[in-house]
Amino acid sequence: MTISSQHKQVSTGYKILITGGRAPVALELARLLKQSGHRVFVAESAAYHLCRVSAAVEQSFQVPPPRQQPEAYLQELERLILQFQMDILIPTCEEIFYIARGLERLGSHCRVLCSERAMLRRLHHKGDFIAWAKELGLAVPETVLVTEREEWRRLLEDDVRIKRTVVLKPAYSRFAAQAIVPRKTGRVQHTNPVQVQDRYRKVYPEVSSASPWVAQQYIQGTAICTYSVVHEGTVVAHAAYGSVYRTGNVGASVHFESLEHPRVLEWVRRFAGGIGFSGQIGFDFIEDRQGMLYPIECNPRATSGIHLFAPADGLERALLDPEQLVRSGGVIRPQSGRKVMLTLPMLACGLRRNRNLGAWKAWGKALREAEDAVCRKEDRRPFAEQLRVVYAAFRTSRQKKISITEALTDDIEWNGES
Repeated sequence: MTISSQHKQVSTGYKILITGGRAPVALELARLLKQSGHRVFVAESAAYHLCRVSAAVEQSFQVPPPRQQPEAYLQELERLILQFQMDILIPTCEEIFYIARGLERLGSHCRVLCSERAMLRRLHHKGDFIAWAKELGLAVPETVLVTEREEWRRLLEDDVRIKRTVVLKPAYSRFAAQAIVPRKTGRVQHTNPVQVQDRYRKVYPEVSSASPWVAQQYIQGTAICTYSVVHEGTVVAHAAYGSVYRTGNVGASVHFESLEHPRVLEWVRRFAGGIGFSGQIGFDFIEDRQGMLYPIECNPRATSGIHLFAPADGLERALLDPEQLVRSGGVIRPQSGRKVMLTLPMLACGLRRNRNLGAWKAWGKALREAEDAVCRKEDRRPFAEQLRVVYAAFRTSRQKKISITEALTDDIEWNGES
């Protein structure tokens, strides 16, 4: 995190520039900061995004797409920071990797909530992250990097032969995009070498050193996700939440329930302290039947756990004045048991998945008890904006022949490019 001594101490009334305004987490952050007395601005490359119409945002700016025009993106951010005399820049999505590329440059003008790019890259890479956790003495699932087509073919054939259960996924990916996971029976997707070879040829011919995949030991258990704010290795805010309802079988969570899980917090403290991280970070874990925690992947950016914080919790203190919390030893946490959801995907999730009365009742109960993360009585317009966002993604998906999920991040995602 860039914290230059020339920047004034954090107080109310700061001008804060948020990037990634399409994401619900950015909307949540904007609302929390606005309610704590700050002026919020948003820079986003998408024409339609949730923060564009939010009452919490003073002004929204459309900027060049960071993935396609990284230098123009940085130039525009720098211009906005200087023109409006922004005090703090807070990235929320994968545009953080492009911001990290210009961290020294942007950090000379304002405080930037971002770690160095080399660290972000290692955390984002699903194989390197696991290797890093292992170096720190933490238990990890067996994870193998696959960089050649022959390795891919041999690995899948071995899985069939020894009946090993693995998850296959791109080393750089998000929302479990393209992941191949075991069926609920515990058996792998492929049942014989012919099917393996056919699947390999048709779906994943691009496996290479430039587009690596990982094969990760499949662990049965309970999924737990986290969101934390860390300052120079010290956790100053933390939320853990269950992950029951998702987009697809293994996609992004759409229903979040705050959990008290001391061992998860201790794990995050140990890892973040071990690498000296600063910024927002999230982890996905599996807790097996014996209570052992296994990290699955890391998201070195804002994650959905931010929705669990209410204005009274004071999350802005962790983001804007972490030094005070480090000195006091405090950790900002949401109220245990708080439930929040993304209503539209939650509806789709329930209608698609529930095939028995018990599951239907459980989904209905979860739906009734959770607060919507997007629509608030004092800020309703972002709810309708969701439809514009999805329609724009649909058009992009048709034009580029990619999924809607991929289209939602097509102009901001980072896959290890230099």
